Amino acid sequence: MSNEKIPYKIYLKENEMPKEWYNLRADMKKKPAPLLNPETGKPMTAEELSRVFCEELVKQELNETDRFIAIPDEIHEFYKMYRPSPLIRAYFLEKKLGTPAKIYYKFEGNNTSGSHKLNSAIAQAYYAKKQGLKGVTTETGAGQWGTALSMSCSYFDLDCKVFMVKGSYQLKPFRREVMRTYGASVTPSPSETTEVGRKILSELPDTTGSLGCAISEAVEAATTQEGYRYVLGSVLAQVLLHQSIIGMETKIAMDKYDIKPDIIIGCAGGGSNLGGLISPFMGEKLRGEADYRFIAVEPASCPSLTRGVYAYDYCDTGKVCPLQKMYTLGSGFIPASNHAGGLRYHGMSSVLSELYDQGYMEAVSVEQTEVFRAAVDFARVEGILPAPESSHAIKAAIDEALRCKETGEEKTILFGLTGTGYFDMFAYERFNNGEMSDYIPTDEELQKSISTLPKFD
Repeated sequence: MSNEKIPYKIYLKENEMPKEWYNLRADMKKKPAPLLNPETGKPMTAEELSRVFCEELVKQELNETDRFIAIPDEIHEFYKMYRPSPLIRAYFLEKKLGTPAKIYYKFEGNNTSGSHKLNSAIAQAYYAKKQGLKGVTTETGAGQWGTALSMSCSYFDLDCKVFMVKGSYQLKPFRREVMRTYGASVTPSPSETTEVGRKILSELPDTTGSLGCAISEAVEAATTQEGYRYVLGSVLAQVLLHQSIIGMETKIAMDKYDIKPDIIIGCAGGGSNLGGLISPFMGEKLRGEADYRFIAVEPASCPSLTRGVYAYDYCDTGKVCPLQKMYTLGSGFIPASNHAGGLRYHGMSSVLSELYDQGYMEAVSVEQTEVFRAAVDFARVEGILPAPESSHAIKAAIDEALRCKETGEEKTILFGLTGTGYFDMFAYERFNNGEMSDYIPTDEELQKSISTLPKFD
């Protein structure tokens, strides 16, 4: 241990902030399976992907060999508004739990968008502007990604069209209004504004929507308007690349004080936060330089890793996006209407899915009332109201710390606090009023959705 006293909050100096993103795939011996064209079943080419995504982002998506990719100066300067973000020792939570474990969390909520999503949003907006586009389209679930992208598009004077999952659109009006304040148009999905939206509504008129539905609408809107491209906040390799700055900053800070985490925990929906946090640590594990235990935490109501299947599936409900090999519940899966904790996507990043399938990380699912109970316990002692998504990681971190209390082990636990929950007060109100309930889909319900998977091997 370094003789230098470890502060409560570790802030890196500006010159210590990474100048490059880390591409985890470069260190994977077995690479993630390629994206497939939904019409031909063959690997997507750069030309085909460029009809949907920005050209430079397509290059990043297909790059599996370069370990490091330089962060453009314009993005690096923007990062300086809110980065480096703090790494915090959870002394008060440790005391409350009475655990010998040391708990650290990387806090990504100290920016206007309120979450880690801004790390990739600003990058994607930059590349869209550099390409000379008019604007971008996207989907958003809880609203964090839509908020971050709206802010980024405003910064670069780009038009931003957001399709927001209808359930969240109705329950999170403040997040919606932040997007509109930044100049974005926000449409509840599924909607009557797209062909795929009308088709979904004709089949499921009362649906509260899903990320898969919203993605389909956003892709259609991008591909039918000249000067627009589709961008997204999770799942794809390009997003994990941008989010690697989270893990790289964390590792620099921990190395500075000779701290080595034993357990690294992240919430898992599509995989952006988890992938970003674990990237440099996982790289060390893949190269045989160090060992860590990685835990992905997902909601019991949308359990793609713990109960899904590893197969090629559509990334969207409308089946217009590329096919991706991932742990999935089926593109038609829609979480129960009582699900308020975020992490609603039906599948997991192909990078993380491959690592999980190879046994490099674990996965657990937790019920939402337990998640919110952990969130309240954390808020009362650490002074931050966490986002529901982040609270999945908090719940698992508490569980691991209590195991250390039972065994007497002094393990070091690191988790990602992806953002704040100040726009999620309706969900907190339901929890505080005792109105929140848990829902776990039955095997029959999951099989109904999984049975519709395309037949690709």
